[in-house]
Amino acid sequence: MTAQLPVAEPDETNRAMLGLIRADRPAFAAVLGLNALAAAAGLVGPWLVGRIVNQVQEGGSVRTVDRLALAILVSTLVQFLLARYARYVGHRFGERTLARVREQFVDRALALPPSVVERAGTGDLTARGTSDVAMVGTTLRDAGPEVLISVVQALFILGAVFALNPLLGGCGVLGLVGIWFALRWYLARARTAYLAEGAANSAVTEILAATASAARTIEAFGLQQQRIKESRDAIEVSRRARMRTLFLRSVFFPAVEVSYIIPVVGVLMVGGLLHAHGAMSLGAVVSAALYLRQLSEPLDTALMRVEQLQSSSASFARVEGLGRAPQTAAAGSPTPADDRIDVEGVHYSYDGGADVLRGVDLTVRPGERLALVGPSGAGKTTLSRLLAGIDEPVTGSVTVGRVPIAALDPEQLRRHVVLVTQERHVFFGTVRENLQIAAPAAGDDELRAALDGVGAGWAHELPAGLDTMLGDGGHRIDGSQAQQLALARVVLADPHTLILDEATALLDPRTARHTERALAAVMRGRTVIAIAHRLHTAHDADRVAVMENGRLTEMGTHDALVAADGAYAALWRSWQSEQQPS
Repeated sequence: MTAQLPVAEPDETNRAMLGLIRADRPAFAAVLGLNALAAAAGLVGPWLVGRIVNQVQEGGSVRTVDRLALAILVSTLVQFLLARYARYVGHRFGERTLARVREQFVDRALALPPSVVERAGTGDLTARGTSDVAMVGTTLRDAGPEVLISVVQALFILGAVFALNPLLGGCGVLGLVGIWFALRWYLARARTAYLAEGAANSAVTEILAATASAARTIEAFGLQQQRIKESRDAIEVSRRARMRTLFLRSVFFPAVEVSYIIPVVGVLMVGGLLHAHGAMSLGAVVSAALYLRQLSEPLDTALMRVEQLQSSSASFARVEGLGRAPQTAAAGSPTPADDRIDVEGVHYSYDGGADVLRGVDLTVRPGERLALVGPSGAGKTTLSRLLAGIDEPVTGSVTVGRVPIAALDPEQLRRHVVLVTQERHVFFGTVRENLQIAAPAAGDDELRAALDGVGAGWAHELPAGLDTMLGDGGHRIDGSQAQQLALARVVLADPHTLILDEATALLDPRTARHTERALAAVMRGRTVIAIAHRLHTAHDADRVAVMENGRLTEMGTHDALVAADGAYAALWRSWQSEQQPS
């Protein structure tokens, strides 16, 4: 069962947003200043229209009216230029801020312990790194600047109405109360609804990705209908979440549209009474009405973007929530005194369930070859994950040189312990880039030596050598070559301890022989802890540790354990009988 990654609380997202603004203060201040100037320029037009009305009413000259009309044209042009430049500066600010968000997301994602990613599932992480980051980017680039411009314009317009007549200004504000109630109703429900929609989208992404990657296994076990049902259920949950957010929009926006008319009607009625009693000129009434009619445009823009801002706020909370997830140890952790590995009183369970490991004690001496054997479900792979620093024990300790393995930063951990499993991955990139993941500073000579060390001479014959592109769209390599590439990374990382979780178990015999020869070269001179499903591995080990029901029940050399006629001897006899030709 997957457990989704954390989501940031509102105060955390607010602090993060303020931090992004502080990181580019000059640009943000420029955006505010330019928007204020553009809004001020936009106030000139309605005021001049009021002047024209008064001039006509008082029998003013045509030349005066023409000059006022030309001034309206000039003010409109100035507003256009200022708004255009403000938008340009705002977009640049948004793109730089988005780059910071992306870089921070990548840093945090790479710092996640493998166990956290495994439990969360790749779907959640993928959805946050793609659709959620894209939504945040759209807001920073488009919605954010537009809302900022609209809010500044709305404040200037209301200020202009109050300057004409405080009573008319009050009428305008009271007329907007309906929008305030509609907005309050919407905001009280939107965040929860959009977070639920984001979580549902992550679940759909996860189940589709898992189904696609395990398609052959699903087909082999006849699980097609089960996966189809699970996919439909996830899609149905996503549909309901989307319908919920659609319902919120369908209530909010019509209520807002109706509310725009009310302040204009109120100002015309009150302004008409004031003009009838000689308390206000006709031009001032017209200007106030035009201002409030003009108010609908920035308010409409701001409120239309509220929906996107709520969706983006939920996305940013999911992106920022990555910072709340457990992180790998930071650089500068203690340096182990030696290469000895000690396991003391270890208990471990998955997600609070029953203990998988129960009071395990084990010491692995430097340079030793230790085989872990036992029936399926005995806890061998779980122990190997603890030894590799992927998981931490619930109680007890796993140390290397008296330093907890889980406390080592990734660079130190890779130099001390590396887990080699049946899985191997070829990254999209060149051969060089695939190898330098393990040793970023390695030169071409070191890379070639690592390839030669695991028998990967085929890499020298590729069309562009180390610069040959691999992965989807590039040069395709088979399973044996992919495993050799993974082992070359191990050579470059140069750890003192290798943990082998039967790296050749799923390979065909010919590929397995190639891989085992490469493994032999990698294991030379290192401590090796092997999860032994094939007992010939245990036969060749210095010591054998037998696991049953999460406990170490026997320890010793192969010969000694066979002579003891215990659990290991039974496993050995059973395995030997399976190897006999039928």
